[in-house]
Amino acid sequence: MDAPGAPDRSALLLARTANAQAPQLSARQRVHALLRARIVSLELRPGTALSENELAAELQVSRTPVRESLILLADEALAEIYPRLGTFVSRIRPEAVAEAQFVREAIELAGLREAAPRVRAGDLADLRALLAAQREAVGEPGAGRFFELDEAFHQRLLDVSGHRTAWKVVNTAKAHLDRARRLSLPMPEIVSKMVDQHEQVVERLAAGDGGGAETALRTHLRAVLHDIDEIRRRNPWYFAEPDPAVPERT
Repeated sequence: MDAPGAPDRSALLLARTANAQAPQLSARQRVHALLRARIVSLELRPGTALSENELAAELQVSRTPVRESLILLADEALAEIYPRLGTFVSRIRPEAVAEAQFVREAIELAGLREAAPRVRAGDLADLRALLAAQREAVGEPGAGRFFELDEAFHQRLLDVSGHRTAWKVVNTAKAHLDRARRLSLPMPEIVSKMVDQHEQVVERLAAGDGGGAETALRTHLRAVLHDIDEIRRRNPWYFAEPDPAVPERT
């Protein structure tokens, strides 16, 4: 437990996560990062028009960094450019969610295998502080704080492996996955299950059971693949139709 008057441990971890993701950026990088964050957070919903002129005025930049940013977003399949019509936020493609989950699972499980034999008491204390904060955040309006705590938990877990920059790769790869995850957060049954799964990972690590921790993390990371049909059923407008040529991951 933190001493009276001491900063909350989970708050310090959230601040550390934010600072690690805030390098000095060019105008194009800033615009791209901002628009990407708005799309991933669903502030900009699928189908929303992305006007060069309006965005340039809002962000107080020229049209050039906005245009370049929209091209980058299109390359990531987060936006769709239609000549003479404009640029629009793309719908979520189920196969893109599965691809992002595949990349995330590969990196995080590899990290956990290296983290298991080197985890220390301070690491476990950090992870448990984030778990406690997550339980408090379940059911909060908007679920933004829970999402941040979930991100901090997975980043802290990967940090234990010693591969601190690996989180940047994960974070870049999982934009489509994050949009689906955001849609699951108003579903209390899914959120409570997520915290329980996090707790299983931590307790297996604390017990020195690296194999059990890996199994628990794999189950947790694949849960979105099992939840995606229900997420789509509740939010059909957000999703594109699945590509029948791409087999489903389970």
